[in-house]
Amino acid sequence: MTRLEDWLLTKRERANARSVLDARHPGQDAWSHGNHVRPLIHGATYFAELKAAIEATRDGDLIYFTDWRGDPDQRLTDDPDSVARDLLAAADQRGVDVRGLIWRSHLDKLSFSAEQNRQLGLELQARGAEALLDMRVRTLGSHHQKMVVIRYADHPADDVAFVGGIDLCHSRRDDAEHRGDPQPQAMAPVYGPTPAWHDVQVAIHGPAVHDVERVFRERWLDPTPLSRNPVFWLHDLLTGTDLEPDPLPPQADPPPPVPQGTHVVQLLRTYPNLRHGRDYPFARGGERSVARGYSKALARSRQLVYIEDQYLWSVDVARAFVGALRSNPELRVIAVLPRVPDQSAPLSRVPQQWGRAEALALLREAGGDRVAVYSIENHVGRPVYVHAKVCVMDDVWATVGSDNFNRRSWTHDSELSAVVIDEAEPVPDGLDLNYARRLRLTLAAEHLDREVGPARFPGDTAHLLPPRPGTPTEAALDAALLDQLADCVDPADAFETFAASARRLEAWHAGGMRGPRPAGRLRPIPEVHFSAWTRRWADVMYRRVHDPDGRPRVLRQRRQF
Repeated sequence: MTRLEDWLLTKRERANARSVLDARHPGQDAWSHGNHVRPLIHGATYFAELKAAIEATRDGDLIYFTDWRGDPDQRLTDDPDSVARDLLAAADQRGVDVRGLIWRSHLDKLSFSAEQNRQLGLELQARGAEALLDMRVRTLGSHHQKMVVIRYADHPADDVAFVGGIDLCHSRRDDAEHRGDPQPQAMAPVYGPTPAWHDVQVAIHGPAVHDVERVFRERWLDPTPLSRNPVFWLHDLLTGTDLEPDPLPPQADPPPPVPQGTHVVQLLRTYPNLRHGRDYPFARGGERSVARGYSKALARSRQLVYIEDQYLWSVDVARAFVGALRSNPELRVIAVLPRVPDQSAPLSRVPQQWGRAEALALLREAGGDRVAVYSIENHVGRPVYVHAKVCVMDDVWATVGSDNFNRRSWTHDSELSAVVIDEAEPVPDGLDLNYARRLRLTLAAEHLDREVGPARFPGDTAHLLPPRPGTPTEAALDAALLDQLADCVDPADAFETFAASARRLEAWHAGGMRGPRPAGRLRPIPEVHFSAWTRRWADVMYRRVHDPDGRPRVLRQRRQF
């Protein structure tokens, strides 16, 4: 049996006594029992479920959300009436308490989304919902948390919290075919006019919804001004922008435990050391439980660390992997990353490539051929941008969140991640297909082109959505996963299966793409070489702009989180 305290952070290890996040949990527990968590792989899957959850709200319910980027006109499905702004505004107009915290964002000309975020906030405010532009961040920092909490006053068993890497914005509504969102966001030319986008969100049901709501409430109740920039303040004053969060109603009790809910959920967060510990009353000096949680789990890992991540480019983060790889000669690492950065401008692309090359060099030095790094492509050969933030360790500890494997996410921006450990009893004389292993195999099925998934089963009308616990569809999906992914169940076998698939596809490309395209979407990521001059200027840009450090000075000096 897994001892939770061996893998999860205790209250003491979270090292943030000012937060009320864990106040309801007994003793040193910093986690919640009795939940059921469903991974929503791809934006189309998440958006379809989010639309249904919003439309089910009525007078007296609540919807709280945070966003790094928000496009007011983003559709959640093909239905023209599924625009996110309109769904939220309509909910508010029928009596739902709709609140949003949207990162104010840097300038559009720097490839950010200041205008889109501002428009989403203003349009929601104009229609009655309270959506605020939040710039309580470090210089060059951001609010990167992506969550939606929906609570139903009359049927709390249906309460749900969505946590992960998907914003309410363009380019995210892609599916397993990876043809891109019909409402695209401009990216590097290699990704084409409708960039393919791979991402993951989770739907949390059970008492942990209460914890996610507390994360939102702590930020909402922060008395710090939404921005200290006098230009922003004057502009908002002249335009009548809402600058003062209205009081929140008392928080309802946690939802009841889910029948057959065996998932333990721990929320990990990052908040920076803001204004030398004078801001964030709920996290003086910052919180770095994302960094601490990953580091603790890595120290426990013995067989396989499976990663899907946007970046993986920090030396500080790589050091945690180096220790694990050197201590455990059987440990393997699989990382699925974007082939190239999302922006092609040299001041963005080159420093990011340099940062990743530096980190991967450390991993390969420590792990040798036990470290494998891949990109994915769709069936027409176009690279898929990997935006997911997923990590599965030893098929025990699994997280989906907003944080990436870089110093920025571990120290500098606000982040939120949901760790799940499954307490289900192992199957006697059978294979334990727990939450973590099921997530890893489901992702592997897509990357290897294996024919499994809820959409494959007749009679499943909600084919976009993961099955509910204990249903025939869930049992059928589990059986299909074990049948079609038998060569990926064992960690060593999974490592070799991924490598063989990537070799076949790479050989097909190298051979001029003659003959049938091999099954699979994995390709090895080639090494990028840099001149001495490029390394010098790219390193400065990478450390100062792309991967800044938000820790207090004493922790920087000690290389601690």
